Amino acid sequence: MDIDISVGNGSLSLNVENPHRFNVSDVMNDIVSLGDKEGVDFHHLDVERLIPKMIRGVAGCEAGCPSDAHSVVREGFGSFKLEYVEGGILTATQPLDNNKTLQIKIFPDF
Repeated sequence: MDIDISVGNGSLSLNVENPHRFNVSDVMNDIVSLGDKEGVDFHHLDVERLIPKMIRGVAGCEAGCPSDAHSVVREGFGSFKLEYVEGGILTATQPLDNNKTLQIKIFPDF
């Protein structure tokens, strides 16, 4: 499973080998570094809770897509705009101050 994160002109791609043993702290360190480079503080957005929720939706989708991914979108998350993209991909988009947009994409490993 892959995670792509973009904000401003910066982007980050991460691979999650086992979505059921995912360490959010390691990923958050990389995300916070990206935010620092782009002048964005991610802590108030609760990305640390959003990404595991999206991963569970996509990992569950692998067992019976698209029901789990659709439930994540239906439930929503704060002010993020969540979307299901054909093929089991989940996206989360959040406009930020300073005219930048945070986008997170989670891709399954089918």
